Amino acid sequence: MFTLKLTQIGNSLGVVLPKEALAQLKIEKGDELYLTTTPDGFRLTAYDPVFEDQMTKARAIMKRRRGVLRELAK
Repeated sequence: MFTLKLTQIGNSLGVVLPKEALAQLKIEKGDELYLTTTPDGFRLTAYDPVFEDQMTKARAIMKRRRGVLRELAK
């Protein structure tokens, strides 16, 4: 568990993530993070949950339509 402290950044507030948290999230300067609500509070992740949902659906379609995709690839 990491404790984060709010810091004034211009007219906004921000948090500084410890080096260990950055390493575990596998992120670096310029990467995007996604804050989503959960029944227990919030979740901070480096993965876009909307994109992940879209990819799950796309994989299911590709699996069902494998033959059609092979024909199109020719």
